[in-house]
Formats: sequence, C-alpha cells, structure tokens
Amino acid sequence: MSELTALLEAGGVPPELRDRLARYGALLLEANQRFNLTGAKSAVELAPHLLDSLTIAPNVRAPLVDIGSGGGLPAIPLALATGIPVTLVETTQKKARFLAEMLDTLALAGEVVAERAEVAAHHERLRERFVSGTARAVSSAPTVAELLLPFLAVGGAAILQRGTMDERERHALADAALMLGGQVEREEQLDGERRVIVLRKIAPTPSRFPRRIGIPEKRPLCVTS
Repeated sequence: MSELTALLEAGGVPPELRDRLARYGALLLEANQRFNLTGAKSAVELAPHLLDSLTIAPNVRAPLVDIGSGGGLPAIPLALATGIPVTLVETTQKKARFLAEMLDTLALAGEVVAERAEVAAHHERLRERFVSGTARAVSSAPTVAELLLPFLAVGGAAILQRGTMDERERHALADAALMLGGQVEREEQLDGERRVIVLRKIAPTPSRFPRRIGIPEKRPLCVTS
C-alpha cells in the first residue's frame, strides 16, 4: 500500500474511491516536480487537501464548473467521488494541459477551458449553464462570487471553501452576491477556521459581470477601504 493510499484510508475514504484518488494524487505530485501545481510536496502534505476536497461532495450537482482549477483541487476529487461531469477553468497553459491529461487518464467526463474566468463567463455556451460551481484558493470571497456566479444557472449553487473570515468580508460577500443574482444560503463551520459557504443563484447575473480581467480581484465588489 502506498503512503498516500494509507493516508486516505486513515481519513475514511472508501476502497472504491481510495485507489483512484491516490492515483490522481501520485500523478499530481509527480507533475508538481516539473512545474508548480500545488504547494503540497509530499503525500503527507497532499492528503489533507484531497480529504478537504471531498468534504463538499454532498453539495455538488451536475454539471459542475470549477474556476482557477490549478492542479485540479477540488474538482477532480469531486468528479472521482460523484461521477459528475466537470468543466475546469484554468488560464495557465501548462496547468490546463495537465488537467486535460487527468480527465483522459482517469476517464472523467468533462473539459478544460484554458481562459480567464472573466472571459469564459461571458461565453454563451458557458454562461449560466452549470448547476454547481467551486473555487479553491482564489482571492477574496466577493471576488470569487463575481467570477463564479455568472457560470451558474438560476437555482444553482456556488460552494466556497474558505478559511478565516471577518465580519467585513462576510457582509461584503452578502451584498456582492445580491448584486450578482445570488444570496448567501448557509455557512457551515468545519474544524478550526475551515468553513463552507453556499451561495444560491436566485436571478440572472447582470451582463456586465464579471468585470474586465483583473478588476474583480483589484476592486472586489462591496469591499470598502
């Protein structure tokens, strides 16, 4: 048994998922030696990220979009766990090629869109087409909302994995979500400072969102200085 497989077993991952997830993790760590895909450099460092990705599996529905996919977290573990098709939006070409290889190697349904989310979200075939959306380690919560909600159909859910949040960011997120056709449905506290925030899409996103490349991050909606 590999070290990663043993760590996933200790984390309670069932056998039918454990081997496939460990295979993905091993491929990710191998590719990470050639170019930066994740800050995790070993099985011990990567296992918590794989397990963390699985915590939101009960919240996702098909089809799923993931923005800023990087090395594939959380989208690829979610696709392995649920079998749902996933669209990965990743602007860096090397990362996008790796993600496409993972979909093929692991026999997962989906596609990779090698563009910025600010651009991809305005494509007719992608805008308001998804039932659930994820984003991990992508800027402030209002920025994530602006980048993600335009992809979701009305009734869909954006699942945000966050760490520490102060009341200023929490209020900004609630106000930004309303501007974007969404609302904060619930916040689930996990261990430590980890939390999951679910935004429900309740109305179409105005066509001006997301704003031009870089603006959502430089000037997050509803964040006052």
